[in-house]
Amino acid sequence: MSRHLVVALLALLLGLQAVTTDLYLPTLPAIRDSLGASMGEVQLTLTALLLAFGLSQLVWGPLSDRYGRRPVLLWGMGAYVIASLACVAAPGIGWLIAARTVQGIAMGAGVMAARAIVRDLYQPHEGAQVMSQALTGLGMIACTCAPVGGLLSDWVGWRYALLSVTLFGALTWGLLVWWFQETLPQRRMDALRWDSLWRSNLQIIRHPVFRTGCALSSASYLGLFTFLATSSFVFTQQLGYSKTVYGLLMFTMSLSYILGTFWGRWMLRRTSMHRTVGVAAGLSVGGGVVLTVLAYAGSDQPWYGAWAVMVPVYFYMFGHGVHQPCGQSAAVAPFPLQAGTASALNGFLMMLGAFVMGGWLGRNMEVPLWALAHGMLLWSTVIAAVAWTAVQRHGKPREWQAA
Repeated sequence: MSRHLVVALLALLLGLQAVTTDLYLPTLPAIRDSLGASMGEVQLTLTALLLAFGLSQLVWGPLSDRYGRRPVLLWGMGAYVIASLACVAAPGIGWLIAARTVQGIAMGAGVMAARAIVRDLYQPHEGAQVMSQALTGLGMIACTCAPVGGLLSDWVGWRYALLSVTLFGALTWGLLVWWFQETLPQRRMDALRWDSLWRSNLQIIRHPVFRTGCALSSASYLGLFTFLATSSFVFTQQLGYSKTVYGLLMFTMSLSYILGTFWGRWMLRRTSMHRTVGVAAGLSVGGGVVLTVLAYAGSDQPWYGAWAVMVPVYFYMFGHGVHQPCGQSAAVAPFPLQAGTASALNGFLMMLGAFVMGGWLGRNMEVPLWALAHGMLLWSTVIAAVAWTAVQRHGKPREWQAA
């Protein structure tokens, strides 16, 4: 496969997460009203999906190391399409939660395999650039998700918004069937044995480069997750904007993320990963601090509006466009023969954090703006701490030796 084809397929696979969450977000208030659900039940449609997404990767990863990336992708994406159709047909909130859980399990195959494919085909520094290109594609997909979700929810109803998720999954599955070729360089015949699996996970989690990359990518994602889980309520209920306007605001957020991926690649071609991440962390923590300060200073004032939330978020998302490709590629870099397992463990820990954060948000959404500001301040601070300490120590090529 050419590099352009690999990047395109990776963008679609990584874009599954954006389509499954970002496009869904504008529909949350409508789903709550239509199905007569509580705020906690609506939040559970997100947190259950993310927990299933994280746990499933612990199975998909070793399966892909044993049997290859292609069969895992084809079976996983087929299940994703079926689960997406079940979401469209959901007669009640319990059905929707169950269907979203299966959808999360299936989505784990695509996102896990995408990270492993990068390590299969490229050396770590080049892999960070390829991952950045793929995440630029993800950003372009994410740009359309919230506007499409908002428009469809406003015009024809939330079920049609979820139907568009099904169509995206079917398109991705079809392209994989026709174009994707196996990338696993060598099957590990013992990948599914319990003793081997235990040793592999222990070896991976003990490696300082894995812990550093996983901490960076997880903290950056959890800040984004906080925004995604709270923003529809902040903008459409607390600040009074329409779902269509909310979708457009999400579009601009994705643009700042795309710019961050371009800038990150420009920096990686000129300097090291640890220097690039260190600079980007300043933007991340700056965004979290300014967002919180503005919320305390003027949330009840007439001048406070969407700009007071979105401008700091733009800075955070610019940094996110650097932290995600660097963190994810670093986490699997030392494990060329265990890339699936390392990718799975990284994804599981990321989604475990999202599940815990989602539970906290569900209990602290009386004033959605405070949940948003406090959560993003927390994770931007963690990003800075990791970027300015562990990344400076372990984010150098000589640390990325094969385990």
